[in-house]
Amino acid sequence: MTGVKDAVRAALDALKTGKFWKELIIMTLGMLVGAAAVYYFLVPSKLIIGTISGLSIVISAVLSNIGITVKVSTVIVIINAILLILAYFLIGKEFGLKTVYTALILGPLMDFWDAVYPYTKFLTDTGQTSVMGDVWFDLLCFVLLLSASQAILFRINASTGGLDILAKIVNKYFHFDIGASVSIAGAVICCTAFAINPFRMVVIGLIGTWINGLVIDYFTAALNKRKRVCVISKEPELVRDFIVHKLVRGCSLYEVTGGYTGEQMKEVQALLTQNEFASLMQFIKDNEIHAFITAGNVSEVYGRWLSHKEQHIRAEAEVAEEAIEESVRD
Repeated sequence: MTGVKDAVRAALDALKTGKFWKELIIMTLGMLVGAAAVYYFLVPSKLIIGTISGLSIVISAVLSNIGITVKVSTVIVIINAILLILAYFLIGKEFGLKTVYTALILGPLMDFWDAVYPYTKFLTDTGQTSVMGDVWFDLLCFVLLLSASQAILFRINASTGGLDILAKIVNKYFHFDIGASVSIAGAVICCTAFAINPFRMVVIGLIGTWINGLVIDYFTAALNKRKRVCVISKEPELVRDFIVHKLVRGCSLYEVTGGYTGEQMKEVQALLTQNEFASLMQFIKDNEIHAFITAGNVSEVYGRWLSHKEQHIRAEAEVAEEAIEESVRD
């Protein structure tokens, strides 16, 4: 009973935070895009990309062939409910709870698009089964929309449910890139399309699954991109002080020797966001610091990385400490 009370109290506390509502809005908008991708580009063309939505289309079609009518959105909800249990125990409570929300609203959001603007209105020609008029265009539109949605949700430790849960499990326990995990899990699901689609359509689905994995990796890398900055200068303390106290980031100092001049100097290395890197470059320019600077992109950062909120708290703490020290000296 105590555990239940603690869980309820934690949930109520979460409702009071801005982070909760911000992530709720992000998840809802992300799933709205994902639902549109499935409803408008996957369902009418019966393209079976390696997703739970694709598997649901197969199951719905197979059941329809034996006289049982079940909507694709209903099958999605049922499969996701099963996978959510796996997510909760194998991946973590936060991921599991967020994915409960995103997975369960996918079906209703597809029904929402059906009510707002049915895809049948796009099918102007008799016998047309593709919104874009060509299955390859449908494939590209679907992959771009869904991959963007998946990348945004992965960034806040959530997912669109279904295949993403399987991909996250593969990513966590076998340490594949998230895009590769999506491709591996999706390829298995693609093969179920043989039950309703000709060989050509299955191959298209497999290609789409592979592209989906590549695009997810691209979007994920873009969202998580950091700058690894190396500054060699005779005034390393000025650079270090700006990074630590103004940008509120950590950095490392190394003794370096010029290969041409033999001169001893220090190199300052730091991982910064794009905006922080721009601020550092402006600081170096404004203060006319002579430096040799290199910068490269880093797509993954492990270990301690301060969020903007943590940066603010840390900066305020440092200001308070300085004020206390000054008062003691006085």
